[in-house]
Amino acid sequence: MGLICDVVGRVLALLLLISMPAFGQAQSGDVDRTAIVGVIQKQLDAFQGDRAAEAFGYASPDIQHMFGTPDNFLAMVRQGYPPVYRPRSVDFRELVTSEGRIVQKVLFVGPDGVPVIAEYVMERQPDGSWRIDGCRLDRSGDQSA
Repeated sequence: MGLICDVVGRVLALLLLISMPAFGQAQSGDVDRTAIVGVIQKQLDAFQGDRAAEAFGYASPDIQHMFGTPDNFLAMVRQGYPPVYRPRSVDFRELVTSEGRIVQKVLFVGPDGVPVIAEYVMERQPDGSWRIDGCRLDRSGDQSA
């Protein structure tokens, strides 16, 4: 009987140890989602105030390199992404993995009243922070995404 209790105890301890990393990952995922949503929301707030340098600061190094200056970046967003630049409403949807990248989906209703889904590709920086590495708009108006 003692041997059976010892074996059962060890199995339970092993199961507990195996389940602990999964629990940690779930908590980490929640923290990442909160951090990712925060970065996107801060960039949206910067767009609302036409604070080009601040908005540019939330873009990944590759995006910053591509546009060169905060003013170039803001001009591109203003011209090519009106729902992001001046949304009527914003609804953060699911955080997914696509082609090995973390993607935050956001439903925007643009200034024209048309809903679009934005897919924000996120990039973790060496210091652990998140930056936006691209945004693709799906103008299909599919609100179920």
